[in-house]
Amino acid sequence: MIELIDVSFGFEEKIVLKDINLKIEKGELCTIVGPNGSGKSTLVHVITGIYKPYKGIVKLFGREDYKEQRRKISFVPQKVSSFNQLFPISVKETVLLGLVPQKAFFKRFNKEDFKKADDILKKLDLYETKDKQLGKLSGGQQQRVFIARALISEPEILILDEPTVGIDSKSEEILYNLLLEQKKNNTTIVMVTHDIFAIKDYADKVVCMKDGEILTICGAKEFSAKKYKQIYLTD
Repeated sequence: MIELIDVSFGFEEKIVLKDINLKIEKGELCTIVGPNGSGKSTLVHVITGIYKPYKGIVKLFGREDYKEQRRKISFVPQKVSSFNQLFPISVKETVLLGLVPQKAFFKRFNKEDFKKADDILKKLDLYETKDKQLGKLSGGQQQRVFIARALISEPEILILDEPTVGIDSKSEEILYNLLLEQKKNNTTIVMVTHDIFAIKDYADKVVCMKDGEILTICGAKEFSAKKYKQIYLTD
């Protein structure tokens, strides 16, 4: 589903990613770990197409040109709560925005769309908040709303950049249970995380990064606490 071949990326003269080679198969949950500044977020931005590498090839769905498949990709970035908290949009309206890429120009939402929004809000334990203003929710609830917005389109690829940062344990448990459900539906999931428990309990593949490079790629069973500490040690 996702393949990067000799990919390098940088800002002006600063190289952020160096010669990245990575394959993620359909239905895998791949976690990306590494210290701050190792290039994790940049890597997922390259995968989503937000950043274009100056070298190498990015393939999604087995193709370099995947514009027509973009609607099959959902991305939940870091710091979703950085939006204008006073903006008058409800929880349900926010979730429905996830369907906009699939709608014809100026086409209104229908009963099926509203039902999809209600269903995903129930799964994320947010249904009682559906009419509330988004900015009035807690940080953990807001994070779940943006995950709901990503999932309502039933993506084939779901990318999450540190989705558990700053959220409560209840939101974290709901998120991981939902990811397991998505895996059963054969969704390909890429998640940047510092959560070693998520890696051990949920991941199929672990990509370990440092200084813009991939140090190693292994299965969750091979990813030990010792290896985790080695990755985070500074030179």
